Amino acid sequence: MEFEFINHIDPSFDEYEKLFTALLGKTLLYLKISDNVILETSLVTNDMIQAMNKQFRGIDQATDVLSFAFLDKVEGEPSIKNAPFINLGALVISTEKAISQAQEYGHSLKREMSFLFVHGLLHLCGYDHQTNEQEQQMIALQTAILGKRDI
Repeated sequence: MEFEFINHIDPSFDEYEKLFTALLGKTLLYLKISDNVILETSLVTNDMIQAMNKQFRGIDQATDVLSFAFLDKVEGEPSIKNAPFINLGALVISTEKAISQAQEYGHSLKREMSFLFVHGLLHLCGYDHQTNEQEQQMIALQTAILGKRDI
């Protein structure tokens, strides 16, 4: 497992590297995915994530987490076969959104950051919440991976 953690915020957020590494391992184990994966996670400001959201999704507003899946199939693009690793992609998390959402939902910042990481990771693994059924499946997976109590 190769996990790259990039903190564009202040050093107090460096503690999340260890937490995210553990959550990555737990999620992969739960989903029965080989641990031979590559994942990049960046912590950014609202301004930074808003610029990315506008550039890549055409939505000019800050969001809490963006997932850039490298496993998505693109028409006409050759697939990599028999690679010794799986490059899941990249997650981008707004710490400012995480702080405000933790306050809004009445739980710890650690819980919110964990939720955003696992939520984004599930998207990279092919899960979505476009329909009610998909949303229920994601909620069940997130609950199973994170547990119901505050972290």
